[in-house]
Amino acid sequence: MNRSKLVVTGGAGFIGSHFIRRFLKTHSDWEVVNFDKLTYAGNPANLRDIEKDSRYRFVKGDICDFGALSAVAEGAKALIHFAAETHVDRSIDDDLAFLRTNITGTRTVLEVVRRLQIPRYVHVSTDEVYGSIEKGAADESYPLKPNSPYAASKASGDLFVRAYQKTFRTPAILVRSSNNFGPFQFPEKVIPLFITNLLEKKKLPLYGKGENRRDWIYVEDNCEAIELVFEKGRDGEIYNIGGGSELSNRELTQKILNLFKLGEEWIELVADRPGHDFRYGLDSSKVKNLGFRSRHSFDEALVKTIDWYRKNADWWQPLRKDKFTLKGT
Repeated sequence: MNRSKLVVTGGAGFIGSHFIRRFLKTHSDWEVVNFDKLTYAGNPANLRDIEKDSRYRFVKGDICDFGALSAVAEGAKALIHFAAETHVDRSIDDDLAFLRTNITGTRTVLEVVRRLQIPRYVHVSTDEVYGSIEKGAADESYPLKPNSPYAASKASGDLFVRAYQKTFRTPAILVRSSNNFGPFQFPEKVIPLFITNLLEKKKLPLYGKGENRRDWIYVEDNCEAIELVFEKGRDGEIYNIGGGSELSNRELTQKILNLFKLGEEWIELVADRPGHDFRYGLDSSKVKNLGFRSRHSFDEALVKTIDWYRKNADWWQPLRKDKFTLKGT
């Protein structure tokens, strides 16, 4: 059987691994090549359950390596670009890796798509490129106002996507998602950090007063939306993907503590992050017009996520040695 080939960059990471697993289940006539450098947050164990699937292949490689990516992408019908440096705290400490991966790497990926004439390209970005939004929600025409080195690097990558669309007519689609959470998320991010802290009887480091607000989406819902954009989205368009579950960090912390049946004495307020965006908000009308609806409520998904971390200590405990797991949110 002749199958179409999809190349996924960063598929050993959190969102990319969930997407690959879903895509193989829903697209029996496709094969997937996972191209990943395996930096600290890339973990082959995230896809151990499908590594023997004949339609799946892993290739270790750097998205900044034009030759290596071109060799993998030859003959591909589509490429979805998840690979990125993603943690704001790391970008504040040292932004060079963010410039290299999120800007130079994205430009290399776009050049591979252009030269090989790959007919479908989906670029995965973030709501953080819009900056802090006092009220309301940003639609896809909202100006880019990134405030952290991470967000600036992602916004720069987004602008390269636009440039390739306009200059070379690259068939690119861009998605911007709100905060993801779920199984296999590296425990530097707030939800797995707080869950694993409590499982190890440690307090929860909360930035400032915990008043900053975020919109949350369960990773499986986000991947379903990205798949829908892949199938039905129009070239040259941007699609916001929000979960519709806005919470303050204090409210989020309280929900986690409630599920552990613990009180506020487990919260440790820490100095706020420099330039900490107060609030993000996405207008997701366009992707909803394609037919997307979140299948999981926040509370339901949080219970599932805590249960997964309880049962998979062998996955996350070795990762807790990373110094950034000691940060707050």
